[in-house]
Amino acid sequence: GMGMTEKQGGSDVRANTTSARALAASGPGEAYELVGHKWFTSAPMCDAFLVLAQADGGLSCFLVPRWRPDGSKNPIQVQRLKNKLGNVANASSEIELRGALGWMVGEEGRGVRAIIEMVAMTRFDCMIGSTAGQRQAVAQAVSHALERSVFGKRLIDQPLMRNVLADLQLEVEGSLAITMRMGEALDRSLAPGGDEHDQLLLRLGLPTGKYWICKRTPFHAYEAMECLGGNGVTEDFILARLYRDAPINAIWEGSGNVQALDMLRALGRSPEVLDAWYAELGQTRGASRVLDNAVLAVQEALLDTDEVEYRARRIVDQLALTMQASLLLRAGNEAVADAFIASRLGQAGERNYGTLPRGLDLETILQRANPLAA
Repeated sequence: GMGMTEKQGGSDVRANTTSARALAASGPGEAYELVGHKWFTSAPMCDAFLVLAQADGGLSCFLVPRWRPDGSKNPIQVQRLKNKLGNVANASSEIELRGALGWMVGEEGRGVRAIIEMVAMTRFDCMIGSTAGQRQAVAQAVSHALERSVFGKRLIDQPLMRNVLADLQLEVEGSLAITMRMGEALDRSLAPGGDEHDQLLLRLGLPTGKYWICKRTPFHAYEAMECLGGNGVTEDFILARLYRDAPINAIWEGSGNVQALDMLRALGRSPEVLDAWYAELGQTRGASRVLDNAVLAVQEALLDTDEVEYRARRIVDQLALTMQASLLLRAGNEAVADAFIASRLGQAGERNYGTLPRGLDLETILQRANPLAA
C-alpha cells in the first residue's frame, strides 16, 4: 500500500504533518517511529506500506510493515474505509499511525524522489485499468448491437450506430497503443543498464497517457452505456459499474492538473525528454500530412512560453493524440490509423462520439471491436 495524502495535503504532499522520530541512528535503512494520519491509504490489507513523513531533515519515505519483527502488530489503526462512488473492489482507507515502526527508504528529506517510482508504476496501472475499462465497454456495446434488432435491422447494421461503435473502438485503439508503448518503455528502462531513450520517453509518456486515457474513459463509458438504451443504466448490466469506476483513475495518483504540470516540470528539468518524444514521433514522419502538421503544432505550442501553465492541458491533449496516431501508423492497420487521424486530428473543435467523417473503413474497425471475432 501507499500513504501520501493527508487532510491538509493531497497533491501538495510537502504540507504533510505526519512525523518520524529516529529510534536510534538516523538515515537510510534506520528505524523510525511514525505518528500522524493519512487521509487516503490504498489497499489497507497489504502487509507493508510506503509512507511519507516529516523527519528532522525534511519529508522522507518509510517502509511501514503491518507486523513488527517480533511478531506484534504495528500500531496502524484503520479508522474507516472510504465510501466511494466506484472502484469499491479496491479499498481506500483513512489510517492513523500511533507510533508505528518504519524504516527510511532513500535519503532523508528526499521522500518524494524515493516514492515517485511507485507513483510512476501506479500511474501506469491507471492507464492499464482505464484502457481495459474502455475495451470492456465497447465489447458490451458491440455484443448488444449484434443481437438487438430495431426497425427491421440489427443495431450493428444501422449506419449511425456503426459510426458510434467504430468511434468508441478507435478510442480503445489509441489508448491501447500508448499504454503498450509505455509498458515496453518501462520494461526496457528497468532492464540492466536501462535504455536512456525509453527512460526519457516515460517522463512525458506516463503523465500524458495517464491524463488523456483516464480523462476520456468516463465519457467513453457513458457513450457505451447509451448504446444499450435503458438497460445500460440498470445494475443488471455491467456498464453501470464501469461508469461508476471510470472517474477514479483520473483523480488519484495525480489529478488532471497535476499530470499536466508534471509534464511541464519534466520539460523544465530535463529538456532532452522532448528530443526523445520527437524522435519517437519522427518514425512516422511523412506517412501522414495531417499528423505531420499536428506535430508541428505541438512544437509551436511548446516553443511559446507565454502563459504555458494556463495552456498545459491543451498541450497534453496534443502530445497524447499525436503519439497515439504515430503508434497506430506504426502498427500497420491502415483502416484504424486513417480513421483515428481523420477523426482526432483532421476535425477542428470539440466533438462527441459518433461523428466520424465519411469514407472510412468502418467494417475493419468494427471487426476489431467484436469480442466474438477471431
